[in-house]
Amino acid sequence: MMKKISVLVPCYNEQENVKPMSEAIAKLFETKCSEYDYELLFIDNCSTDNTRQILREICKANHKVKAIFNTRNFGQFNSPYYGLLQTDGDCTVGLCCDFQDPVELIPDMIKEWENGAKIVCGIKKSSKENKIIRFLRNCYYRLIVSLSNVEQIENFTGFGLYDKAFLDELRKIDDPIPFLRGVVAELGFKRVDIPYEQQKRRAGKTHNNFFTLYDAAMLSFTSYTKAGLRVATISGFVLSILSLIGALVYLIMKFMYWDRFEAGMIPVLLAVCVLGSVQLFFIGLIGEYIINMNQRLMKRPLVIEEERINFD
Repeated sequence: MMKKISVLVPCYNEQENVKPMSEAIAKLFETKCSEYDYELLFIDNCSTDNTRQILREICKANHKVKAIFNTRNFGQFNSPYYGLLQTDGDCTVGLCCDFQDPVELIPDMIKEWENGAKIVCGIKKSSKENKIIRFLRNCYYRLIVSLSNVEQIENFTGFGLYDKAFLDELRKIDDPIPFLRGVVAELGFKRVDIPYEQQKRRAGKTHNNFFTLYDAAMLSFTSYTKAGLRVATISGFVLSILSLIGALVYLIMKFMYWDRFEAGMIPVLLAVCVLGSVQLFFIGLIGEYIINMNQRLMKRPLVIEEERINFD
């Protein structure tokens, strides 16, 4: 019996890319992976362009192509994670719809999987994206790797192959805001990393901006590190000691030089501004942890489906 490979492609406003992607996957399995059966699942995160209509046409022409339409945009993490759980192949390959993840790397991933790997991660060794964004990403990866309580995979964006056994474990996790990149390393399945160069988008505009990148950073930081809270605690203790020492020095100077001592208001105002800014920073950081906890306690669904195509 032929093994079945599932391919998951999350999309949002990718009207220029969904048809070329479906053609590229179909051609790959006709030529380089013909010994495998396959399914191609697009999960659409409530696109506002013509993506859904094009997907309906693709599904009508090729019954190996499936589609899930979400009722709204559920974010950059929930939708792909949910899509992985809806596949039924012996393994699932997840990649972006914009061709930044190379389709031609899939046969190499399947080969590693056949050799015993349960997870095959695509690792960005270089990229053609904006140099400033690339620099900030590298800084973030180094920070989270050094601070995380569990192993983190540097330069891993989610592009990879996942064995059915791993996906079965994902189905047991009851987490309304999952962070797949962290879970991959946390569960400890046998893993192989394959380096690649990330290409530019084939067409369309990127949907990442400062806020989406910030959400990603905060989700991983508050899910897998205690460093923020520890730094807040230690900093508060140190600043309290320094404030106490400063107050004692001020009091002694006041008593010793009662008539001549003039501290002035500028140093006091500077001290208040510094301490106030430090307090605001750590209140905000603690707030990020509380937001993370609150979202998990509410137990909201990962996504809500509006329509399924070709699942019958």
